[in-house]
Amino acid sequence: MISIYALTWLGVLATQISPGPNLAAVASVGLAQGRRPALFVVTGISSGMLVWSMATALGLGALIEIFPLSLLALKLLGGAYLLYLGLRAARATLRGGATPTFTHDTRPLNDGQAWRRGILVLLTNPKAALMWAAVASFLFGQGMSAWHVLAFGPMGALSGLVIYGIYAWLFSTSLAMHGYTRFARWFEGVFAGAFGLMGASLLWAGMREARN
Repeated sequence: MISIYALTWLGVLATQISPGPNLAAVASVGLAQGRRPALFVVTGISSGMLVWSMATALGLGALIEIFPLSLLALKLLGGAYLLYLGLRAARATLRGGATPTFTHDTRPLNDGQAWRRGILVLLTNPKAALMWAAVASFLFGQGMSAWHVLAFGPMGALSGLVIYGIYAWLFSTSLAMHGYTRFARWFEGVFAGAFGLMGASLLWAGMREARN
């Protein structure tokens, strides 16, 4: 179980490091308004991760309990989606990817508004929902129960709190943009390797089960 958790966490960690709406929300506030508002955006994002992880764990767990054969469909669909994400990230890595640009969000935010900004960014991002559903499918496909999948949620939320918290600190300094854009391509490479491996293993397990 520890090795499965570790592989899943690596994939989630790579997603959190890579450019996306979450990072853009943190960076835009950090660049314009400083560290404190950006950190409250981070807490909102982390809270949203807990919501999505709980929804996917309990929702897919109930589906599998009612329709056991749905696990096979989840293995195939979830594996295909993870593999697609990995291949797309690999292509971006090989081609150099697009240089991430973040704008300054100059609208003043108090602590509550910054937290709401973070959770709304996460909850309204369809890619976040699909990613958590794919992660839950992977864990279910490895034979884990709904409670094991649910227990992974705080791990992902905690790593998000740390990763985006570091970004909030960095993007409130003048050196952040240059440093991040220099290494963004390699972050995509880590993402490609982790999600590609998860997707391939899940697809393989699903195809073996379908043949039996």
